[in-house]
Amino acid sequence: MCSPASSQHNAAMMYLDCHALADLFRAFARRMNDERDYLAELDGAIGDADHGTAMAEGFSAAAVALTHDAADYPSLRIALTQAGRSFLNAVGATTGPLYASGLTRAGLAMPEDKQVPIERLADILISISEGIEERGKASPGDKTMLDAWLPATHAIRDARNEGETLAQIMTRAAAAAKEGAEATRGMVAAKGRAARLGARTIGHLDPGAVSAAALIDTAREWVCSATERETL
Repeated sequence: MCSPASSQHNAAMMYLDCHALADLFRAFARRMNDERDYLAELDGAIGDADHGTAMAEGFSAAAVALTHDAADYPSLRIALTQAGRSFLNAVGATTGPLYASGLTRAGLAMPEDKQVPIERLADILISISEGIEERGKASPGDKTMLDAWLPATHAIRDARNEGETLAQIMTRAAAAAKEGAEATRGMVAAKGRAARLGARTIGHLDPGAVSAAALIDTAREWVCSATERETL
């Protein structure tokens, strides 16, 4: 959790630009690398055991695109779209198109500006979820990454409606995503390669949901660190 001071701090004076998003994506890549063996174990039970590696490579590529080519992007809209392309180029299989669609959708949610208030990170996360949902055609309970993303987006909307700060919003989103990921243990996979195993997937966590929860928790940590620096 954030410290009490940072969780109460209004982050509206802070901004997101290409460099800030690249920093966040590098944090995503580090978390995926840290979780790689665990995700491989989960994926090996119902998939092909490469999910953690793919996620780390995808977000590393997205961060590189935002860092090295930042001067070429006149807006966050274009930058996030390019980040999606870079993710797709780095990652094949199912994960690449899903997160590329999410990042592209996030770009479309941004204005034609080079920076936006950091609170717009909530909109980026909601849009990533919407892009994944639209591309993957999955529903809640299908034992996919959406079983973590959707509860997180519901929590974001609820917290914003209640006037919470960004740090508080992200804390609630991370908790909801973790709970959603844990719930996949009791589900039967209905999408992807795991669907072929049917009822044998019961008792196993979905690696996509677990990685999604880890990403959202990383975003929470990143926001907490940013707001704590601002209050020093």
